[in-house]
Amino acid sequence: MSGTTVRSEGSRPAAGAGDSYDDIEPWFEKLAALESGDSHRQVVREEIVRRCLPLADHIARKFAGRGTEFDDLQQIARVGLVQAVDRFDVTRGCSFLSFAVPTVMGEVRRYFRDHTWALRVPRRVKELQALIRPAVETLAQRLGRMPTAREIAAELDLELGEVTQALIAADAYQTNSLDIGVGHDDEGTRRSVVDTLGAVEPCYRLLEDAMSVRPFIAALPELQRRILIMRFFESKTQSQIAERLGVSQMQVSRLLTRTLNKLREQVIGADNRREIA
Repeated sequence: MSGTTVRSEGSRPAAGAGDSYDDIEPWFEKLAALESGDSHRQVVREEIVRRCLPLADHIARKFAGRGTEFDDLQQIARVGLVQAVDRFDVTRGCSFLSFAVPTVMGEVRRYFRDHTWALRVPRRVKELQALIRPAVETLAQRLGRMPTAREIAAELDLELGEVTQALIAADAYQTNSLDIGVGHDDEGTRRSVVDTLGAVEPCYRLLEDAMSVRPFIAALPELQRRILIMRFFESKTQSQIAERLGVSQMQVSRLLTRTLNKLREQVIGADNRREIA
C-alpha cells in the first residue's frame, strides 16, 4: 500500500484520537511541514494512517453482505484511506473526515463496479462512474461535505439525469435469489424472500364475488332487489324493511332467505360451468 504498513484491525488510535478525528488535521500540518526527503515524513504518514484505520474499517462494514468477503473489503477500504491521506491538502481548510469518507467509499464502490456487477449495466453508466468518483473527492474537499447529484452534474458539465442514473446504478452490483432464507415464521419454518412478498388481499375476493353476483341481482324481481339494497347497502333491519314495505318481518325474512339461496345457486352453477369450459 504505497510503502505504508497497515496494522491489523485490532490496532487502535493513540490516546486522544477519538472517533470524531477532530485532532487529525494537526498531524497533516506536521506532515506538510516536512520535506519530501525527510525520513521522519514516512513515520508521520504512517501514524496518520494508523489513527484513521477505524474509519476505513467502519466503511468496509457498510458494504458487507454484498457477496464479497469482509477481509477483502477491509483491505480495499484501507487502500482508499491511504489514497485519501496522500491526496488531502490541509491548506484548503476543510476537515480530513469530509474528504476521506467519499474517497474511501469511492474506492470500495470502484471495486464493486469493476469486479462484481450482477446486472448488465450500459457502458455509458460505467464510464460516468469513472468520472464521478474523482469529482466527488474534489467537491467533498472543496465543500467540506458530500456533494449532491446536482453539484456533481455541474462540476462535470453533465445532465442531472445522467449523474443520478449512474449514482443509482452504483448499487446494482449484486442480485439476491428470491429463494434465499430471510428468517422463520411462527412455526419455526424457514421463509424465503418470495414468501414475504405480498399477502392475500381479502378485498380481491370480495370484488370477484360482487362481479359474479351482479348480473343475477340485476335479474331479480323489483321487490327482491329493494329488500337486498335496504338490508345490505342501507344496513336496515328486517323490521325496518317490513315497516317501509308494509309487510310483516317474517315475510321479509323468508324473501331474504329465498333470494340469497337463489343467488348462491346461480353463482355456484356459473362457476362450475366456467371450470368445465
